[in-house]
Amino acid sequence: MEDHNQQVQVVGLTETEVTSVEDVLRLIALGNSARTSGTTSANQHSSRSHAIFQLILRVNNPRRQLHGKFSLIDLAGNERGADTSTSDRQTRMEGAEINKSLLALK
Repeated sequence: MEDHNQQVQVVGLTETEVTSVEDVLRLIALGNSARTSGTTSANQHSSRSHAIFQLILRVNNPRRQLHGKFSLIDLAGNERGADTSTSDRQTRMEGAEINKSLLALK
């Protein structure tokens, strides 16, 4: 969804301050635990959800402000109908939703 400034807004998105590598790894593990995967005829471990992890660098020094953003993005697998012909209805519906969301990124 876009807000009134045409900036993309993600429902449920959170920003957490970290101070160590362990904090970052804990957040990645937490995000991975919330993801879903399933089996299709095309892929034994098919990711059924997208994941975005952003690391934003900020220094609160008035004389020197360092800003940077590093984004890790893992998109759910693109499912071709021909590859999922033996899948159940739920898997086909998930594939259709994944493909629809990928098309929105174009």
